[in-house]
Amino acid sequence: MKILDRYILKAHLGTFFFALVTIIFVFILSFLTQFLERLIGKGLDFSIIAEVVLLQSAWMVGLAVPMAALVSTVMAFSTLTNSSELTVMRSGGISIYRLVAPVLLAALGLSLLMERFNNVLMPEANYKANALFADITRMKPGLGLDKNAFSDVIKGYSIMVRDIDNETGELHDIVLYDRGRSDVRTVIMAAKGQIQFTQDYNHLVLTLEDGQIHELSLPRMDRYRKMVFAKNRYIFDATGYGFERTDDRSRRRGGKELSAADLLSMARGFHLKGDAAESSIDKGIEELSAEIATIRNRRALASTPTALPPAVTGRAIEAVDTLLDDLSERIEQMQENRESFNDYMIEYHKKYSLAFACLVFAVVGAPLGVMARRGGFGAGAALSLFFFVLYWVVLIGGEKIAERGLLSPAIVVWLPNVMLTAAGLFMMYRLSGSASGSGR
Repeated sequence: MKILDRYILKAHLGTFFFALVTIIFVFILSFLTQFLERLIGKGLDFSIIAEVVLLQSAWMVGLAVPMAALVSTVMAFSTLTNSSELTVMRSGGISIYRLVAPVLLAALGLSLLMERFNNVLMPEANYKANALFADITRMKPGLGLDKNAFSDVIKGYSIMVRDIDNETGELHDIVLYDRGRSDVRTVIMAAKGQIQFTQDYNHLVLTLEDGQIHELSLPRMDRYRKMVFAKNRYIFDATGYGFERTDDRSRRRGGKELSAADLLSMARGFHLKGDAAESSIDKGIEELSAEIATIRNRRALASTPTALPPAVTGRAIEAVDTLLDDLSERIEQMQENRESFNDYMIEYHKKYSLAFACLVFAVVGAPLGVMARRGGFGAGAALSLFFFVLYWVVLIGGEKIAERGLLSPAIVVWLPNVMLTAAGLFMMYRLSGSASGSGR
């Protein structure tokens, strides 16, 4: 490595680690602001809280490293420009491309490391973090509820509590909305209650005391019933509602808990299911068309439309209705499989696009640092934040488009990388045109 390369990389090193630590610290503060109230004062050991923060820091590192690469590149080239060192180098005939080359090579190596981190360490950390949250919730079921806010942790119900006793787990002033029936609006209110798991952790038991049940018929709202109880008990299935068991053999991993290979395998499975559902839809349409043609032939054979017996007409209508219901179910299955395929493919491509964002931000950061030479640290930080926010806006917006099936997940996930790379190369080209010397 030449002296020039070492000097340029040394200018990046200190800024990179400073930016990395600062960004992770901000992420941790944001996480603690949201979840510390749920963890502190619940009878948990400090080691458990520290483990939660440590495991959650995995996704923070995945976001902080690319941003730190952008900040360090902008600040390093801005410092070299302000001290006129970059001007001297370019006046000596060294092109901007040659000056950026060692930074790009270092960013490429960092991207390869982040790819391994995203595929190996982060999925395991996310899985263990979610499992630990499940363990905490299982030990303290009330942790799944927020005070003075409705929670949907129980499927088909919305529950709100005014106060939670952290020591005993007792709930006070409970309101429970039953959304399981479309023909009846049911509201359950109780002065106090307890929420806990059965011994096998498969069911959640909600015990209410001193309460009332209000029922109103829909949609005409012509019947109302009120029931008063001293004690009532409700039992819910706990699987899949945030109260999962952490047994590795039974707990299913989510998309953020899988490696790229596992994500691709799952996506292919849903793609095959979607193709099978689409084929069955085509077959269902053919069956429906054949049934309709049969009904028309029967009416054509009759002297008048009313000549068909009511029983025959009823059976024909019933057959068509059955086919329509079956067809609707197949369409719903196809849509669900397509959505699942898109979700897994988005996570698959993000494993790589976020890793190689380090290289992309290095391409953008170098010319930005030169252009921000007069603004100092403030201008460099502002430009870094702007491009990072722009990257995430395009990425998140693209994810929403891909989830709806309007564009391929590969296109929308890699689009921010392509856009910023093109912008960085264009800025470097403009800078190279204004360079002095031979431009080697």
